[in-house]
Amino acid sequence: MKVLVVEDDIEIATYVAKALKEAGHIVDQTHDGKDALFLSTTEKYDVIVLDRMLPNVDGLTILKVLRESKNDTPVLFLSALAEVDQKVVGLRAGADDYLEKPFSVIELQARLEVLNRRSKHTYNNDTLLQIDDLQLDLNSRKVTRSGHTISLQTKEFQLLAYLMENKGQVVTRSMLFEKVWDYYFDPATNVIDVHMSRLRAKIDKGHEKKLLQTARGSGYFIDG
Repeated sequence: MKVLVVEDDIEIATYVAKALKEAGHIVDQTHDGKDALFLSTTEKYDVIVLDRMLPNVDGLTILKVLRESKNDTPVLFLSALAEVDQKVVGLRAGADDYLEKPFSVIELQARLEVLNRRSKHTYNNDTLLQIDDLQLDLNSRKVTRSGHTISLQTKEFQLLAYLMENKGQVVTRSMLFEKVWDYYFDPATNVIDVHMSRLRAKIDKGHEKKLLQTARGSGYFIDG
């Protein structure tokens, strides 16, 4: 799944994002309502975790904008507003689920998986990425090239998915650390180089056309 986590408590947001990434999902996160409104209306997500109380633009307003624009991405409210009437307001505004704080991250993940299965996004090609003869399915986490299944570790899968989502664009090492590893760029580590080497061996080995490319001094890109 590709998930947007919108939570103004940085500690909670980081905790949720880390758990989802470890489960093999792709995660964007933000702590600001204005940024969340921009991301949710310009990017495609399978599910959105949305806090009610946010700086600049509140979660309820974000949800109303999405639904008024016919955006039916499943939204789970994650909120400290736990009274029944507050839940009813959120659900009637268009939320698909409502989980109150404090919460279990395992339960959160299970609820998101259910929402994703029920969503129409599960049954169309929105989650299928393809470049040349390489295919990656964000839902099933299946990767194939020339019809042959490729087995990837979690980080390899996330790395490949991020590159494919940014086809033709150079992705810097710092961007990969932020989006895939969820920590700030450390110029002394070679963790990305190691993973890219393993990924190349699995994706390009035995194929005349090499899809994974290095932009010297900048980063990496994939082009078909």
